[in-house]
Amino acid sequence: MNRSSQDTGSQGILGDGKLYAVDSINDLHRLNLCPAGSQRLFPLEEKIPAVDTRSGHGSYSLLFMALIVVLIVSLVLVSFVIVLIVHTGNKMDDVSRRLTAEGKDIDDLKKINSMIVKQLNQLDSAQN
Repeated sequence: MNRSSQDTGSQGILGDGKLYAVDSINDLHRLNLCPAGSQRLFPLEEKIPAVDTRSGHGSYSLLFMALIVVLIVSLVLVSFVIVLIVHTGNKMDDVSRRLTAEGKDIDDLKKINSMIVKQLNQLDSAQN
């Protein structure tokens, strides 16, 4: 009553073998007793799961599809980087123009400041 897990595993394998043997015997019995074409018999290839002999082609196609996906993703990333570079370049041009304009404004403010200082110095000297 108490069976180990190895016993049940071996019973499953033996049971599968017994079912296959019984199924094969039934097919032979049908071939001998039934006239040709009266019953649809399954060929042996349909009962045994087919081993994929071209499994290498599937892995190659999967590898090929993965390569295409990687190439598409890298193309998208490169395009994104190019857009960022162009956008950053435009921003740098704007900042450069602003700095140049502000530099001119600063020079003008320095000139005005020096003129005010001269006027104040002249007023101080005139008052003394």
